[in-house]
Amino acid sequence: MENGRSPESRWIGGVEPPQEMLTQSMTVIYEKECREQPERLAQLLSAYKEDKAITAEMEKVRAMSLSPGPVLWIGMGASYCSGIIGSWFLQSGGRSSFAVEASDWLHYSKPVWETSAASILLTTSGESAELVRLCKEGPSNLIALICNNESSTCWSSTPVRLPILAGPEYGNATKTYTNATAGAIVLASHVLGRRWQEDADRALDAYSGALDSIFSRRDELEQFCRGAVNIEVIGRGPADGGAIMGALCIREITGNRAAPHSGGGFRHGPLLDVNQSHVAIILALGRAANLGVDLAKDCLARGGKVILVGTGDGEPSERFLPVKIKPVPEPWEGITSVIVPQSLTLAMAEKYGSKLPPRFQYGVMKE
Repeated sequence: MENGRSPESRWIGGVEPPQEMLTQSMTVIYEKECREQPERLAQLLSAYKEDKAITAEMEKVRAMSLSPGPVLWIGMGASYCSGIIGSWFLQSGGRSSFAVEASDWLHYSKPVWETSAASILLTTSGESAELVRLCKEGPSNLIALICNNESSTCWSSTPVRLPILAGPEYGNATKTYTNATAGAIVLASHVLGRRWQEDADRALDAYSGALDSIFSRRDELEQFCRGAVNIEVIGRGPADGGAIMGALCIREITGNRAAPHSGGGFRHGPLLDVNQSHVAIILALGRAANLGVDLAKDCLARGGKVILVGTGDGEPSERFLPVKIKPVPEPWEGITSVIVPQSLTLAMAEKYGSKLPPRFQYGVMKE
């Protein structure tokens, strides 16, 4: 027993996987979970539209947000990426909001915890050490949770809770990132008093088509990137969260070095060392897409290779590979932006094997 719970609670999501799943490789599991994303996203959007218990929890967060101070989104890893997109959307709607990493917020920011209007914690497992401590030590009347594990410590410790509804996930964050990000967008829309259903339906339609189309091109993506010393994933606004998640996906599954950058951050420094060893995956999506296109031109001028993910057409060449994605309403590009890195990751894993084994139980959670 641990924390008064049975050993079964250590299964991912609190659910024991079927026996055939335990023998599958990470590559097989990773593709399966990627392919599940449209269905899981549709299920979340339906629940957030129709489930009165969920809408009641969102209304509690909206009421919290009426207090003075910023709305904070707190998470680690993929959950932090989802929080970036939620915070960006609130800012664009005129509400002060920031995303912070749970670890530094826990250890360095306690004197200002009470100054926020609300703290929205995002965690897939609900067992991350930093998030568990924040649930127990933070200002509980100001904390809400977005979580994929209703059997978790965080879920039982938090008064306001929203489910991610992605199902158990045994690879790295794919469907949990997609659903957590969608949940963050819907929650931010509710806080701002905006209707979101039509935009979400358009995003789901575009996302489903893009996933199939881009995954069918995964070998092309892998061949284009083959031999690169540096793979850098670059985005702005909501696509900046996608860039961080995309680079994390590549590194975790394949072991290849991949670094995320904001578009502005890349221009102010990293652009200077672009050369023939670089591949830049530039997510030219959303209101600042033209800046991504300009950055692609500058990377090419320095001898680098570019995968340009955008809504327009382009002529491919030896060093330039355009990938077209149907436009979606802001900030839903935070979800569509990650499809290309996910597809590239699968192709690399199929060719060279995965460096990350499947995980079926929660291990020791360290800060």
